[in-house]
Parts: sequence; C-alpha cells; structure tokens
Amino acid sequence: MSASQKPNATRVAGLHAWNQLGRKVKKGERGIRILAPVIGVHRKKDAEAEKGNRDQNQTILFGFRSAYVFDVSQTEGKDLPELSERVTGDVGEFRERLVDFILAQGIQLEFKESIAPALGMSYGGRIAILPGQGEAEEFSTLVHELSHEMLHKAERRTATTKTVRETEAEAIAFVVGRTIGLNTGWASADHIHLYNGNAALLTESLEIIKQTASVILKALEPPIEKPGEGTTPEPQSENAA
Repeated sequence: MSASQKPNATRVAGLHAWNQLGRKVKKGERGIRILAPVIGVHRKKDAEAEKGNRDQNQTILFGFRSAYVFDVSQTEGKDLPELSERVTGDVGEFRERLVDFILAQGIQLEFKESIAPALGMSYGGRIAILPGQGEAEEFSTLVHELSHEMLHKAERRTATTKTVRETEAEAIAFVVGRTIGLNTGWASADHIHLYNGNAALLTESLEIIKQTASVILKALEPPIEKPGEGTTPEPQSENAA
C-alpha cells in the first residue's frame, strides 16, 4: 500500500523547520536520527550548455547524511497549520518518464476508485492508483508502489515485515521526490510512523534504499542526444560532387 490513508501519525521535522513554523524544541529533548538525502546540482560545461538543452543544470542525488528531527510533542509554540496537500511541487516531464519506466518493466498501471481510501496498491506485476490526486502526490504514490514492485515480491516479501517494506518504499519515494524538487513536507515521516518505522530500520535498509532510488532517478533522466540529432542538415549545392 502506498501513502494510503492520511495518517494521524506524529509529524516530525528538524530544528530549522520547527523554527520556521513558529515553534522551538523544548530544552533537554533528544532528536531522532534519520538518513537525509544530499542533493546537489550537476552543472554542464559551457559547450554543452550552448546546445540549448533545457536540462543544463541537473539535480542529482550525491548520497545520504545523518540528520536529527524532533517530534511535535518535543516542541512548543504556535499551532501547526493544516496542510491541504501532502506532497507538492512541479512534476513536469518526470511523470511521463516514470510511467514509461513502469510500463517498460512489464508492470501494468491502472486507475481505480475502488482502492480508496488507499492512494495506491501494488499487486505484483500490477499497480493501481487512486484517481484525482494532485500531480506531485500521484508521482510520490507511483514511486512508492514501484518500489514495492521492485523490492517486495517473491522471496524478499516473505523475508521482510510490513514495517520494513513500507519504510523502504516510503524512504525511496522521499528521496526521489526531494531529488526532483518536490516538497514532501511531513508526508514520508507520517507514513513511516504509521507503520511503526524508525531510524534503526532506515539504517539497516540504507543500501537497498540508495540503490533502488538511484535506479529510478536514472530512469527519470532526460534522454541523451546523439551527435547530429536535433539539427537540420544543410542543403547541398546542385554542383556538389
């Protein structure tokens, strides 16, 4: 199941995020260690930029770092604002590339009202998505369910718990979403807490989360133009040999 029901799980954020919301961490509170993606921009050389490619500066995942977050119960201050959407941002062409990648893996994709209140479901070779989601939230749901398809079928499904599977899938959705510039807010933290996931589980699954996120991000990259593509050949003179 994807970021299915909107959970009443605990919201978590770092010190800076809480300060921006008008709250501060109480004195003596200890943070929860998590793995946060390190995002950077790959800047193309001048010669490549002159080709007019829209993806001149490409956002990429460099790796992970330790970060500390705090539960809302560890803070005090202004009341939290209600969020109407869980994941926001501009998906652009990434959705089409993601769908193409899903279909290329031989996975069927369908949109079904009957899976509500779940936003997405993975059936093993088939993904169902709840219609009517915002573009960013739908993208996150697709990545989550694709992660289940890639990691949690056959032998590995029986070798892992539901908590591990949901933690891994949502962590991958978080990494991919953040890398392409989406605002994930507390969505991933809420979902992981809903299934009793924690930093220890994230640490144990770090390598598989990193590998799977990297595969998906690679599939989202724009196609590489071959030399001569996109240019119109000059007409030859009638006297040319």
